[in-house]
Amino acid sequence: MAGETSRSGPGASPPHPDVAHTLGTDRREVFLTFDDGPHPHYTPEILRILRRNEARATFFVIGENAGAFPELLRDIAEDGHAVGNHTWTHPQLTQLPPGAARREPGRTSSLIDDVLGAAPSLARAPYGAWDDPSLSICNELGKSPVGWAIDPQDWTAPGVGSIVDAVLAEMRPGAIVLSHDGGGERGRTVDALDRYLPRLMDDGYRPARIEP
Repeated sequence: MAGETSRSGPGASPPHPDVAHTLGTDRREVFLTFDDGPHPHYTPEILRILRRNEARATFFVIGENAGAFPELLRDIAEDGHAVGNHTWTHPQLTQLPPGAARREPGRTSSLIDDVLGAAPSLARAPYGAWDDPSLSICNELGKSPVGWAIDPQDWTAPGVGSIVDAVLAEMRPGAIVLSHDGGGERGRTVDALDRYLPRLMDDGYRPARIEP
């Protein structure tokens, strides 16, 4: 791990050196990730685009959303994508007391275990905000912390072209890309994915799921 993890969203913290933001690979693999879902409209659209391009991704889900739409959690897993833990209600873990900082990801892991038959092995802190106590909790829960290297800032609702340009301009083998399938209006994210994903694959990149 080298360099810096991008920050995203209000309350974002400086990157922590123990969080992966790129992954070593001897192939032109990249790692698309989607946070804050599942969402009943945007998640199925993203899944259709990924399916059409035979691409794999990782979805960091919010527990309360996964509880509301468990069938979408199953759809994600059945399509061969990885499911990661993004806490229950999306608080900044570094601002919570230890008990709450443990309950947020713990409750989400239990739900995912109930729905999919296995707890997630990956976790992403809201806003990318990790500190030593939250990383210790992550480790105790048996999860690998994941950040990102490319942040097109889709949560700010820029134009589709801006998202596409940001992803393509920074793309490199092993990069983890941050996007969102929930938490707000994500139509631009969907449209941008539909544009840049075929171009990435034409350039020889293989979008893969993150493995612990």
